[in-house]
Amino acid sequence: MSRKRLLPLAALLLCTPALTGTAPASAATHTGPSAGPSGPLRILLTNDDGYDAPGIRLLFDRLTAAGHEVTIVAPLTNQSGVGTKLTGGGALRVNHPEPRVWAVGGTPGDSVSFGLATVFRDRAPDLVVSGTNFGPNTASLATHSGTVAGAITALEQGVPAIAVSAGELADPVPQQILNAMRPTGDFTVKLIDRLRARAKNGRLLPEGLGLNVNHPLVGADGTGTARGVSVTTQDPQLGLGVGYTDAGDGTWKVNVALVPAVARKGGDVEAVSADRIAVSPISPDWNAGTVSLAATAALVSGLRP
Repeated sequence: MSRKRLLPLAALLLCTPALTGTAPASAATHTGPSAGPSGPLRILLTNDDGYDAPGIRLLFDRLTAAGHEVTIVAPLTNQSGVGTKLTGGGALRVNHPEPRVWAVGGTPGDSVSFGLATVFRDRAPDLVVSGTNFGPNTASLATHSGTVAGAITALEQGVPAIAVSAGELADPVPQQILNAMRPTGDFTVKLIDRLRARAKNGRLLPEGLGLNVNHPLVGADGTGTARGVSVTTQDPQLGLGVGYTDAGDGTWKVNVALVPAVARKGGDVEAVSADRIAVSPISPDWNAGTVSLAATAALVSGLRP
């Protein structure tokens, strides 16, 4: 049973004005989030597909239209599958191509770390959102996901975070998944509204608890409405199989495929396969039992697509 418990509801303070243009040069200790239920949230938006990918841009537009103050701090190039990798030395190239957009020459973890240390140096964002990712981050995919890692990096630094993914595995990405990112964005706004309404002691989520959201691909064109929302575990039965073929010249061809398995009852794969949105609690550490399904269920109870 989780050690986490829900605290009584507390009103949030109104947030201060939006972040301005140029980042400070070095890291500093930032104060906690202070947005109120009626005020806009300050959101750091990242991903692993790159700062200019359609998924992150659609979510930026949707969150901005909902009244939030959104700043993109995301990888300069596609970093899918890099997991929780952080650059441990040397230098990072960082571009600032447009207002509220920072492109970091590193991983999602690097992007979030840079964003918290510089762009949001004076005060942490109220929330880090990582996505929307092309394809699911369920089961073992979540373990290696750069999208989920962006959220984990924020949680490690005490900042509330959610990861958001849509659709099915496909390469190249079909139009249906791009279409599915719109209902995914709509649900993300609803989820954030719910978190804000149930915020406790100035936090959108209990400390150490993040959410991994997977929206199914519904309908022939991907624009269908999900059948509901399920609080799920990360299915341990669907794994990645990796094979290697010797090319004879000192290189090996790498082949990665999902290992077929029956979805576990109550898991994220089962939910998405049933056209339901899977919301799984995630933790910034590897300690079993520190993430509460009960706390997550209380947060999203009654939420609809």
